[in-house]
Amino acid sequence: MKDPQILSTFPDRTVSPPRGRKTSVLVFDACQPGVVLRAVLFVETVMAVGAMFGSDNPLQWAERLALLTAGALPATLLWLLLACSFKHRLGRLGRQAHYPVGVVLGAAAGLAACALLASIGATSNPPWLASAATGLLLSVLLVIGLGLRARARTPAATTARLAELQARIRPHFLFNTLNSAIALVRAEPARAEALLEDLSDLFRHVLKDPGESVTLGEEIALAERYLAIEQVRFGPRLRVQWSLDPEADPVRLPPLLLQPLVENAVKHGVEPSDKGADVRIASERRGDMVRITVINTVPAGQGVAGHGVALDNVRTRLGLLHDVRGSFRAGLRRGVFRVRIEVPA
Repeated sequence: MKDPQILSTFPDRTVSPPRGRKTSVLVFDACQPGVVLRAVLFVETVMAVGAMFGSDNPLQWAERLALLTAGALPATLLWLLLACSFKHRLGRLGRQAHYPVGVVLGAAAGLAACALLASIGATSNPPWLASAATGLLLSVLLVIGLGLRARARTPAATTARLAELQARIRPHFLFNTLNSAIALVRAEPARAEALLEDLSDLFRHVLKDPGESVTLGEEIALAERYLAIEQVRFGPRLRVQWSLDPEADPVRLPPLLLQPLVENAVKHGVEPSDKGADVRIASERRGDMVRITVINTVPAGQGVAGHGVALDNVRTRLGLLHDVRGSFRAGLRRGVFRVRIEVPA
């Protein structure tokens, strides 16, 4: 506890957008791999259902699906490419402008699909109006779906943050921390003062809004200082090992992602055991991916299973920020509980 501002890992300053530049949250971000995958699968599903009409047998259905895919797939990729290219321009417009832009691009993509099929001689009488209407309808459904997903980010993050707030200020944590400080008042008053300052900074950190994402380095700093407080409480029962890769520190994570995993390790590994437990936190960059692991031994056995709120919140927030490119795995095996997170660098 060398630093009295031990839990102030996020800067107090807030970054405001430059004057004269209007910023907005995108309703849909077509540059995200998850959005591309969902859009392609959705359009292909619609084409597969549409190919069933007028098909007398599976072979005829496959032929019609191949023909529709020849026009729909390039058109969908064109829609995604244009939407991704206009990302920064859309960011300067209001949210209400995102919907009509996506719909217009859909109609244009439908016309492009019809033109492609006409160019290869797949149809003698190109259905221009029907193709434009189909592209428009599909884009409407896509934009609405992506818009609903974007709206879901706020309540999910709010729920996770409220749950995290409750976990951090639960009475027994506050009670035990104060008891640790009281025990140090006479023997080591300087450490007692530092611990109380750490506790004050803990609450100050929880009550401020760090934004949508923070760096892994900031999350590690918070976890280190949280464990410093718990070290006073558990002493040699808490044995912490760190294996950190500096190249992984800049990766972006949802705020308060690592700390609840560390807190779970202390709660379910160290606290129930008289002998304590080992906690290991590691990070490693592998190419364009970063792996983060939190491992703790469970000497007292699995015990009563928890509700998994913290793990569910971590998994949800990770999915909202990194979508299909992020992965989360957790499980108990041979007396060791392991959490592994992988995110794009």
